[in-house]
Amino acid sequence: MNRYLVPVSVLGTAVGGAVLLRDYVAGGACPSKATLQGKTVIITGANTGIGRETALELARRGGNIILACRDMEKCEAAAREIRGETLNHRVNARHLDLASLKSVREFARKIIEEEEKVHVLINNAAVMRCPHWTTEDGFEMQLGVNHLGHFLLTNLLLDKLKASAPSRIINLSSLAHVAGHIDFDDLNWEKRTYNTKAAYCQSKLAVVLFTRELSHRLQGTGVTVNALHPGVARTELGRHTGMHSSAFSSFTLGPIFWLLVKSPQLAAQTSTYLAVAEDLEGVSGKYFDGLREKAPAPEAEDDEVARRLWAESARLVGLKVS
Repeated sequence: MNRYLVPVSVLGTAVGGAVLLRDYVAGGACPSKATLQGKTVIITGANTGIGRETALELARRGGNIILACRDMEKCEAAAREIRGETLNHRVNARHLDLASLKSVREFARKIIEEEEKVHVLINNAAVMRCPHWTTEDGFEMQLGVNHLGHFLLTNLLLDKLKASAPSRIINLSSLAHVAGHIDFDDLNWEKRTYNTKAAYCQSKLAVVLFTRELSHRLQGTGVTVNALHPGVARTELGRHTGMHSSAFSSFTLGPIFWLLVKSPQLAAQTSTYLAVAEDLEGVSGKYFDGLREKAPAPEAEDDEVARRLWAESARLVGLKVS
């Protein structure tokens, strides 16, 4: 045999093994086969990436799915595609701009008026490493969208979620939270030179701290809340990093990305798992990396920081501090 030729059987084994390794690293598929017949699910940022794949998976399981997005043209298109692919006609698009407290309040008002129940709220939408932008209300964009918008939305829907219990809240954070720090003296980067990476890490740490404090407040209500790191996925979230568009990164890191970077479909498995798994009923206040519960960063487990962040977040978005 020519020493430069590799038998197809060997090549197939090698490729198959690499795919299995990639799937293992990615965390695998949601093991639960539970359905969502008769249950209403809200997913923010569901027109693309992980959010869209989560909506697709939960629509397959029979849920009444509400895609909550800023860009209604893309949101309507995603809803149509999901309805067509799943033959589930209970998939609808609603406008929600998390960079506007007015929009968040309007969305919540309509949900409260029009939906009999809400069983699952998935706070999925995010911005990552964007320039020093501010929201409509003057918040640093990453803190405003990733944390404060979802903080207000969740609080406005709590009574509906409690009335629908057992119900679940799922907050998408990131492994990046381990590098975060909550700077109470300058949450919105008004005094310091802006650092887009540090701002992103702070916003994702805020998500885990919010989850922790909310879980304490929800004890005995039948509503659970958990945070997760979905893994690194090839989505539009990384548009501001420049990594996917860099020729150097593509050539040098391409093989590593192929192994370690998840598809949106695989990255959506954690959100799906937390939304449907029977063995997670009653589990609350936890942090998941893929399908496994893990300890978050030490600051994310600081109850005093969590309480202080809750009070400051409530003040910023105009909620009564309790």
